[in-house]
Amino acid sequence: MQQEIIVYTDGAALGNPGKGGYGVVMKFGNHRKEISEAYTHTTNNRMELLAVITALECIKPNSHVIKIHTDSKYVCDAINLRWIDGWVKKGWKNVKNIDLWKRFLLAYKLHQVKFVWVKGHAGIVENERCDEIATAAAAKGPWKTDIGYLAAIKKNDQSLF
Repeated sequence: MQQEIIVYTDGAALGNPGKGGYGVVMKFGNHRKEISEAYTHTTNNRMELLAVITALECIKPNSHVIKIHTDSKYVCDAINLRWIDGWVKKGWKNVKNIDLWKRFLLAYKLHQVKFVWVKGHAGIVENERCDEIATAAAAKGPWKTDIGYLAAIKKNDQSLF
């Protein structure tokens, strides 16, 4: 049986939109990796999704089954309930965060991924750690620019809200 890579992800925004951050904890055997980044003007959902994307982009394609634990119903349901299939079929009409969903699909297709929804702030150690590092990143920076979010605002595109 192939060993799974276990991933926990979380996103945070201080204001929505506002300064945001994401946190990732990845575990494989005795190995553990934490990743976090901060953005100046973004949303919580964008940070939740960017955490998942970042994790997938860090893993070699088709190396192992990946089990992603997230407290984001937005992300988990988009995959497990196959919302994303409908979004693609309809040409992304009226979909929020299109830039990130397209980036997600590129990474997702390279792996065998299972999504597991976990309740946030429920004492799940690795989920709590992701929340901690996502919130700390949002509060302390250094902040990057969420170009996709700002581009949508500039175009007065309401699809992100």
